Amino acid sequence: MSVSSTPTSARGNHVVIAIDGPAASGKSSTAQWVARRLSYFHVDSGALYRAATLVQLARSAAIDEWTEADVLAGVSRIGFVAAEHTFVPTVGGANVDEELRSGEVTRAVSLVATMPGVRAWVNERVRQAAALQHVVVDGRDIGTVVFPDADLKVFLVADPWERARRRLIQRLGRHPTDPEIAEETDVIVRRDARDATQTVQAADAVLIDTTYLTQEDQVERIVALARAVTHRPDDTSAVDG
Repeated sequence: MSVSSTPTSARGNHVVIAIDGPAASGKSSTAQWVARRLSYFHVDSGALYRAATLVQLARSAAIDEWTEADVLAGVSRIGFVAAEHTFVPTVGGANVDEELRSGEVTRAVSLVATMPGVRAWVNERVRQAAALQHVVVDGRDIGTVVFPDADLKVFLVADPWERARRRLIQRLGRHPTDPEIAEETDVIVRRDARDATQTVQAADAVLIDTTYLTQEDQVERIVALARAVTHRPDDTSAVDG
């Protein structure tokens, strides 16, 4: 199943759970677990921005010279397909998950994400996915722009130091040193400033500070909220590690 390029805005009777928050707040991994618990599909809007960035990097390494028109010229190569309860971007039909997480893409994706035309393209792909399945969508403006009528909106925050620590553990596969965390914290704070206009909490979103929460705690809170608003009974399924 793939998301077509035909514009679509209706999501029918499908449930949408929107999870927003700043960089490294744990949105994507938490959304994946929540989707698994509820048997919904996970949609990572950030992966589409990364895919657009990856394609543009292959076209031009001169990031300072990129324009919105340049980036949009390449997005026709990007697919968005359903696989194992998640929608994933492909480039030229190929799986590019590892390439999407590269340092080169990470450094350039914020620029691409500020381009209005690219944001409109991403938002349409995400809405198309929600027209096909119950979804848990994570991003920065999911509850404010993409799905202002989402069934549940959650906004995750955490202390920048803790977000930096978590990101480095994921990237390095070990516990980072304090100087490493301090350097990454500076990167995250500067990215927060760049992304501020896209990272806004919806007025009706539930704020969850994850600084002192385990990921299991985050998942349980959101699953409980989702069941309350969708009137789904509890189940006994475990969160897969």
